[in-house]
Amino acid sequence: MAAITDYGTLLPFYREHLEKTLFPFWRDGALDHERGGVFTCFSNDGKRLVSTDKYTWSQGRFVWILSRMAEAIRKGLVSGDADACLAHAAKTVQFLKRYAILDNGNCAYLLTEDGAKKEAFPGRGHDISLFVDCFVAMGFAEYGRVSGDVSAAEDALKLFDRLEARIAEGDLRSEPYTLPDGYISHSIPMIMLNVSQVVHEALSALGHPRAEPLSARRIAYAEQILNVFFQPDGTVAEVLRADGTRDEDWVVSRHLNPGHTLEDMWFLLHEARRTGNSEWVAKIAQAIRKAYEIGWDAEYGGLLHYVDCDGGKPKGTDRGTAFDANVLGTWDSKLWWIHSESLYTALLAHRMTGDEEFEKLYAQTHEYVFRTFPNPDERIGEWIQIRDRDGTPLDKVVALPVKDPYHIIRNVLLIIELLASGR
Repeated sequence: MAAITDYGTLLPFYREHLEKTLFPFWRDGALDHERGGVFTCFSNDGKRLVSTDKYTWSQGRFVWILSRMAEAIRKGLVSGDADACLAHAAKTVQFLKRYAILDNGNCAYLLTEDGAKKEAFPGRGHDISLFVDCFVAMGFAEYGRVSGDVSAAEDALKLFDRLEARIAEGDLRSEPYTLPDGYISHSIPMIMLNVSQVVHEALSALGHPRAEPLSARRIAYAEQILNVFFQPDGTVAEVLRADGTRDEDWVVSRHLNPGHTLEDMWFLLHEARRTGNSEWVAKIAQAIRKAYEIGWDAEYGGLLHYVDCDGGKPKGTDRGTAFDANVLGTWDSKLWWIHSESLYTALLAHRMTGDEEFEKLYAQTHEYVFRTFPNPDERIGEWIQIRDRDGTPLDKVVALPVKDPYHIIRNVLLIIELLASGR
């Protein structure tokens, strides 16, 4: 593999991977051309579409992907049909506006193929996770920014305002992994940092009067992460008591998520770069190193899904919740999204700091990722996303029963943009 400073080799590699392996799977076999949206309920190997249900979470994410792809094509960063990408993004936006937005302003978690609302967990209702609204907001905002559609950006702003109101009211439903009262989750300021970034960038590009206030919200969420969830040893806590301390007895509070940390670190690096905050960069760099130190599997390679705050298999009391089961049952899995996020984070950290350690971390991640995840059947393409600890493909569900394109394509696009920019 070429060194990461050999951009003449690495940039074409990622372009080809996007154009020939990743995007064709979705463009050619997953789009609902009649109604809008994308079918994502495929088997892990990509061979079978097992359901035409549409998880709103994935629909919003795919609007972001299509919009960003269109922009990359127009800039000459990748090849493709920008107009077709934006046209399907527009159709999906209209599908979501018509069917996914509930009377209370929240988003439905699950829709049928034709847009009927469906309970993912019978009896729990339709608006059961604020993360759904986050991804719809980001999809609307990115489409609005790239297409120039002010109304889409304003719809994203409405969702953002509604999200902030819900959080202030303590409405933090996040099925199936809802926390009990008295605990706080890193995932909330983390996702809201990303939402505020995407919505702010859309409003700024469109000259919207709410752009400046959103700039301050970006900083506020970044500071919340840095001041509350960062630990003295460089780790980033996932679940704490409301007073900011760890419940040392509970496995959910003790666990760390290396991939989540690495994903959030590029959100924070973007914020540090935008504001010119070198102190943040140093702190973020420490967290990236620690995530690799505690999360990298020395025996098989790759990043573990979850680890204990002291390293190794998560420890602590199992309270019998879905969250406990997820931590204990999937801790040694090797998941696609963690590794696509780490590729971009390590590369960006090297670009911003010049530290050769991040070059080495990128190189070891690249080597593991591209011998492990891409589908060996080139006729299908994409990645086999869920793996056992030793890299064996698993046919199982993680979070949603979908084969979601978001993390991989988003990070490959961001890497292409980074390599092409020279920054």
